[in-house]
Amino acid sequence: MRKIDNATVQRILDAADIVEVVSDFVALKRRGANYVGLCPFHNDRSPSFYVSKAKGMCKCFSCGEGGSPVSFIMKLEQLSFTEALRYLAKKYNIEIEEREMTDEEQQAESDRENMLAVNDFAMRYFEKNLKETQEGRDIGLSYFRYRGISDAMVERFHLGYAVEGRDALFATALERGYSEKYLLSTGLCSRTDDGRVFDRFRGRVIYPILSLSGKVVAFGGRTLSKEKKIAKYVNSPESDIYLKRRELYGLYQAKQAIAKAQKCILVEGYMDVISMHQAGVCNVVASSGTALTVEQVRLIKRFTSNVTLIYDSDAAGIKASLRGIELLLQDGMDIKVLLLPEGDDPDSFAQSHSSTEVEEYIKAHETDFISFMARILMGEAADDPARRAQVITRIVKTIALIPDEITRRVYVQECSRLLFMDEDVLRREVGKYYNEYRLKSREDRERRQAFADYADEPGPGPASAEEQAAAGVAGQQPQAQVSAQGKHAKFLRTYELAIVRLVAKYGNYAFAEGIDEDGNNQPMTVLEYIEADLAADEIRFENSDIAHFLDMAIVLSRATWNEDIEHCRVQLEERRRSEFAAGVEEIRQKATDVGSISAMERSLQETVDADYARRLDEFAATYLGRLMCSSPDDVVREMASDLVVERHILSKMHTKYAKVDTEQDLLGELVPRALHELKDAILWTRLQDVRSLLAACGGDYDRSIELMKEMKEIENSRSELAKLIGDRVIVPRK
Repeated sequence: MRKIDNATVQRILDAADIVEVVSDFVALKRRGANYVGLCPFHNDRSPSFYVSKAKGMCKCFSCGEGGSPVSFIMKLEQLSFTEALRYLAKKYNIEIEEREMTDEEQQAESDRENMLAVNDFAMRYFEKNLKETQEGRDIGLSYFRYRGISDAMVERFHLGYAVEGRDALFATALERGYSEKYLLSTGLCSRTDDGRVFDRFRGRVIYPILSLSGKVVAFGGRTLSKEKKIAKYVNSPESDIYLKRRELYGLYQAKQAIAKAQKCILVEGYMDVISMHQAGVCNVVASSGTALTVEQVRLIKRFTSNVTLIYDSDAAGIKASLRGIELLLQDGMDIKVLLLPEGDDPDSFAQSHSSTEVEEYIKAHETDFISFMARILMGEAADDPARRAQVITRIVKTIALIPDEITRRVYVQECSRLLFMDEDVLRREVGKYYNEYRLKSREDRERRQAFADYADEPGPGPASAEEQAAAGVAGQQPQAQVSAQGKHAKFLRTYELAIVRLVAKYGNYAFAEGIDEDGNNQPMTVLEYIEADLAADEIRFENSDIAHFLDMAIVLSRATWNEDIEHCRVQLEERRRSEFAAGVEEIRQKATDVGSISAMERSLQETVDADYARRLDEFAATYLGRLMCSSPDDVVREMASDLVVERHILSKMHTKYAKVDTEQDLLGELVPRALHELKDAILWTRLQDVRSLLAACGGDYDRSIELMKEMKEIENSRSELAKLIGDRVIVPRK
């Protein structure tokens, strides 16, 4: 089995012109050095989508979406990294060359592909049963028609039917050459203790569950029997290709509508989704009858931060709404809640109303979660003061889950208005619970870390630099696990981001001179300087996503840099010779005497030499950013896209009559300053830790003296750093 070769990946990335790629989807107009158009990721009324041809990047400065040609295609067309590469290869007529996979990679890939192939066969088998067998038409298709589902929706959601045979699917699959191993591992079939194999789904209508990319990963089956002993629903078990907590029913069909509407409507069951789509409301997905999970919330957040929860108006539906609210709030989502008229669920409501009526009802009746909780929970409390206090406490605890302080304050004000409670009291209570949540989260992290230390096994994290380098530059790099954070991660994040921003924008640009082991001067890049400086002081970023980003920058900057910069030099030297030859020809046609020709040729030589140096510096400065913005690693790609793109450039009016220093010109000052500011921030956190220890040491005189000495040393170090931050400048290389 083979994967796309790294050299082919690089050819695709080199060929992809961001203006050409974006122009296939967005009408662009030239604006200075950049291009601008209406953003395809949200309902943009005034152009806010900027495209930089020089940097190979795009960015919407309204909704924040954008990136490299690869990430743009991934987001817009909802493709995987590999699928986006194939799309661009086809656009630029690049032949895909693939490399041989290791035995382990081949086995894992083979198992996954075979399981997906078996599921795809099963989906087509169930669809055929529904339409072409007497049992399927009489029972399955009649059921869907009874429920008001059109043929178009049957096709759209690939609905099917499993016949009543004990092993009908199993026997048919074996006849078609599919392996028993994968029929069992996907859960389509099961084996009894005596070795007999039987179908999991029998006499049921089938709802295939598709992944975000449209692969069939599982099935849900509903019985039409009225026998109480038979389970109403049977679902595929979890497997290597299906984790229930990571899938949302209907997301494949709804993803474009969600991105366009910038809203996701979350319902409970299969039929709710199908009926809403049939009614013309297509930005709808379901949690498939289970409680919402963190992974599902993150999946929604890839498309939008706006969610409307629609559940049944019964007690179970209301409780499900409350559970979903709390989970969504923790991830910073903007939540609305809608309860349907009594006796209705999304399925029945959509069936009995037109598309316009459904949309108007949602718009008119969806409410913020505070109003919803107050109305529902206060209705239960009635005039009971104790119950009322419990309800207010629950609402306060829910508000405390919101990570953004301004949003918390706004909801406290709304809560005060609705519940006739003093705002200051509510704010204090919210602050108390918010601090409790933060403390609990920190303790959980520390407990997990302590367990990992005790077991002498590092927790999940990025692969080593050697392992990542072996994975290739733009090949299938290990995905970061970035959940763990240091104690002071939030405070230090700004300082750490300032450093990696310089890495992303100028990483391989040689801005200073270093001294090698033989005492010779050597050019030193921004990344080399930062890496050496952090290593000298044994500093490791506390934000694990930023630490992973820096690790990957080091790997990528070294993997193919020497080869790529040499190739660039050859091309630029050829361009310099060509431009000089063309200029000389023009001079000799216009000049009238030998002296003028000689002077003009010297000026021309200086101009083409300066252009050569500028283009080489530009290639070096942007090299690492281009690689990272096209990385298959989601963490690296998204962070690089945010760090590299800038909306504003200096107007030509400012540079027409005078030389204005750019950020690149000032790197000799900016890079050391960013490092010193991080070190000062780290010392400040240590000072706070020592002060806490001093306050807690009680009457231990010796320990108190020791801690005060440590505080004095930290303060002295900060004083020295203050001088460096203001004074130290490295002279840039000429």
